[in-house]
Amino acid sequence: QVYMKESGGGAVQTGDSLRLSCRASGRASGRTFRAYRMAWFRQAPGKEREFVAGMNWVDGSAQYSDSAKGRFAIERNDAEDTLYLQLDGVKPEDTAVYYCATASYYGAGASVEESRWYDYWGQGTPVTVSS
Repeated sequence: QVYMKESGGGAVQTGDSLRLSCRASGRASGRTFRAYRMAWFRQAPGKEREFVAGMNWVDGSAQYSDSAKGRFAIERNDAEDTLYLQLDGVKPEDTAVYYCATASYYGAGASVEESRWYDYWGQGTPVTVSS
């Protein structure tokens, strides 16, 4: 069983900053869990879930959505399989439930940006931005 612990969400105002964190731990396929990639997705009310930012754990490369570029940043603690998402200059349109996802397998051709390449998801942490 892999456990996902998310934290850091809350209610903020336009222009504020938030830092979300997500730690994955436990066991998968009979061994201690280690991540191959981790990412943040978000789902706003009435909208589909969308990719925000993610990282390939193998080579450390990061990917961002167009809406996240220049405002959000991800970093990792690979020893603890923890992914952080720094949100700066938030806007009302950033209001959503933010979900952390992780993959316990390599997956040839896997994309950090596609939700189908993740097998464990967190419960979500809400972010509300008021104008």
